This record gives sequence, structure tokens and C-alpha cells, in this order.
Amino acid sequence: MTSHRLFFSLAVRNLHIHWLRSILAAIGIIIGVVAISSMGILGNSLVLSVSESLTDVGDSVVVTPHVSFGGFGAQGTNEGISDRQLEQIRRASGNNEVVPVYTGGDRIRIGKDILAASVYGIEPQDISTLLDLETGQFLRGASGVMVGSKLAKDNNLAVGSRILIGREESGVRVVGILKERGMGFDISPDNAIFASQQWYETFYNVSEYDQVIVKVKNLNEIEQVKDSIDAQLNRREDEVDVYDTKAILETILDTFGKISTFTMAIGGISLVVAGVSIFNVMMMSVMERYREIGILRSIGTKRAEVRSMFIYESLILGVSGSLIGGIMSFIGGYAAIALMLQETSYLFEISSLIQIPYGMLFGIATSILSGLYPAWKASDLRPIEALRHE
Repeated sequence: MTSHRLFFSLAVRNLHIHWLRSILAAIGIIIGVVAISSMGILGNSLVLSVSESLTDVGDSVVVTPHVSFGGFGAQGTNEGISDRQLEQIRRASGNNEVVPVYTGGDRIRIGKDILAASVYGIEPQDISTLLDLETGQFLRGASGVMVGSKLAKDNNLAVGSRILIGREESGVRVVGILKERGMGFDISPDNAIFASQQWYETFYNVSEYDQVIVKVKNLNEIEQVKDSIDAQLNRREDEVDVYDTKAILETILDTFGKISTFTMAIGGISLVVAGVSIFNVMMMSVMERYREIGILRSIGTKRAEVRSMFIYESLILGVSGSLIGGIMSFIGGYAAIALMLQETSYLFEISSLIQIPYGMLFGIATSILSGLYPAWKASDLRPIEALRHE
């Protein structure tokens, strides 16, 4: 135990003598830890942000009219989903909720402002299946509309506000405002108007649906429901396209996860550079201390003890640089997600905070690995040759 303290003291003494060189090597570790941890925090926060926006819509199967690709681009059927096809979808979906939806967009007037907004036509009793209410009430008949949270907030809409839709400027009253849900693969409600099917069919003179959304109660049955609908409607020819939002969600999250890993790998390059710097510092330390090493070896110091002295030096550099880098990583991660996402709450998630100790461990490991060869080189010196060295 006493010998370990002695060689640790010798390591500290040498770093103190060559303090500028030691500080520069530690700065390399600091930069590396900050880069890898901050990138990890940013990448994980991005995944959490996307996941939070899309998780609520990962339990749906969406059916749309078939679109084929040929010639110079996509060629649709020019038709929607008929009542016959809707009944087939209901049979294939079992006891899961089936919601037919009209989807469009139109010019709207709110006061003096002329805007564009998505317009959906849904049976009033089906709206609560897809969306949650913030204020007011759900639709109860053909009159009135509901609006998304962003449309309401941006235009100071409240229950009772009047909106003029289309060039005919047909007036409707807002009966309810929906809770914010974020981007969706089925519908995107936050900047939209929701009217009843009856109103939509009359106003736009349509009778076939743009899509049908199946809300699957058991996520393990999504693939089964999807295959059942496909088999029911596409037996002879492709009538509809069927996809599940869970698979799309998983693909997107996996992609963002890979981006996060890639950005961390870029940050790791700076740690490699720092490792080279520490390797260089250790090799210079060995060359400068040949005579000291020779004296230590000649008085009976073991090779393992000489190795420990140089490993202590690299460990001190790694630990000190990683501790400072960890503190700066928290600050850097906070700044990065505040700038990129305008939301700092993701920083305090365990999966984000864990990136800091990960980065610190990489920094310490890089330092130790960089000091192994110089330590072995020092311990392998023959005492007589080391004493003769000038």
C-alpha cells in the first residue's frame, strides 16, 4: 500500500513539473468528453422529442385508395373508399374501432385574416376515438366544427368563434377545441378544422372516403389486422393500400437512433485525438526520465511498480479531464437542446443524463489505454542502459 502511494506521489510530481504539457493533454480529454456526451444528449433528446410527438399514433392501421406507380409518376384510382369497401374493412378488423375520414384542405377566413387549413369530415361519435377535447364540447350533429389547438392558439379562436370556409365563405361556429397531439401518420389535427361527415359531403359534394383509420386495441394484433384487411380487399386486384403506423414509428425512431449514434461517433474522434496527445506526453515522459527509471530499477523497484507510476499519470489526466468534461457536457447539452429543440426538459431524462458518465468512462478508458504502451516501455528498460543514458 505504501509503495502505491509513493509511485502515485511520483506521478503527481511529474505532472506538476510538466504542468503546461499536462494541462494541454487534459484539455484534449475535456474536449473529447464534451463532444461525445453533448452529441449523445442532443441525439437522445431528439429521439425523445420525436417519440413524444408520434407515440400516440402508433396504434393505427390506415387504409387509403390504392396508388400505383408507372409512367412518369404516381397514378391513383381517382376514387376514394366506397361504402362497400368500408364494410369489408369493418369485417376484417374484428372488434377494433373503424373510423372513415374525409380529408381535404381549404381557404378559411378568421376575422380579416385569410388562411389555409386542413379540413376533415368525421362522424361526430368517432372524433373522441381519435382525439381528446381541451375546451368546449365534441360535435353532436351536422352544425358546428371543432378546431386544432395550434389553429386556435395562433388565431385567438375560442368556443363560439366564427370561421368562414371556402371561397363561398360558408360560416361555421367553433363548438370545441382539441388537445394538441402533434404530427400524425393518419391525421394531423393541430392546425385543422373538424366537421361532421354530413356537412363535409354536402359542402364538397363527395361520397367516398379519403382514408379509413382502424384503432387497434391490442398492439400485438396490428400485423394481423393489417394482413386481414389486405387479404379481404386486395384478393383480385389492389384496391387499397394498407400500412400500420407502428411500423412507420419504429422505423423513424430507429433512424433517429442511428443518427444519434453517428453524431456520438463523430464526437469520439476528438477523444482519439486526445488519446494520441496523452500517448505523446507519456512517451516524452519516459524518454526524459531514463536515468530516474534506471535508478529505481537498480535499487530493486519491480517492473510492475514502474508501470504503475506511468499508468497513474495517464489515469490522473483522464480522471481530471473527464470530471471537468462531464460538468461542461451538462452545460453544453443544455445549450444544444435549448437551441435545437427549444425544450430543455429532455436533458433531465435518465437516457439523456446517462450520456455524461458514458462520455466520462470513454475519456478515462482512452487515457489509460494511451498510457499502457509508454508504461510497458518504461518498465522494460534495462537498469544499466537506463543509467548510461544521457
